[in-house]
Amino acid sequence: MELFFRDNFFSSGETEIMDASGQPIGKVDLRSAFGSSMEIYGAAGESLYEGRFPAFSSKWRVMDAGGEEIGQLRWRTAFFTKRFEYDSHGRGVYQLTSPAMSKEYEIADEDGRIVARFERVSGWMSAGAFRLECGECRIPPLEWAAVILGMNAMQKQASAAGGV
Repeated sequence: MELFFRDNFFSSGETEIMDASGQPIGKVDLRSAFGSSMEIYGAAGESLYEGRFPAFSSKWRVMDAGGEEIGQLRWRTAFFTKRFEYDSHGRGVYQLTSPAMSKEYEIADEDGRIVARFERVSGWMSAGAFRLECGECRIPPLEWAAVILGMNAMQKQASAAGGV
């Protein structure tokens, strides 16, 4: 399955999630320009996932519609690569990696098998937009969208602090 979704330039408001044919299949609600919380809704408007940084934490938490934490994303230190780890609480630990100057990422499961790929398709002065290609995986594509937007929020925080 192929999805397209994006951040907003001012990090607040709603944006659509579209399939490969351009049909909306959900939306992202970036709640506030002053925080990094977001919610993902399905095609019928039902809440599916929420993502946010807990107070005083650098880890991105993904919750289901009931508010239960179903995964946690953290930045992993690596030389010459961008590396993140998503612990999906009982459904596997996934590595999100990219060469240092690339906009393309691979998502590998615990066996090293590539289960998804995504890339940033936006330009330098525009909001983050992403194309996600999912293969067979225990993580639903819209959950991956919540994870990827969390990774983008981590990178924006690091950039604002003078890193990355």
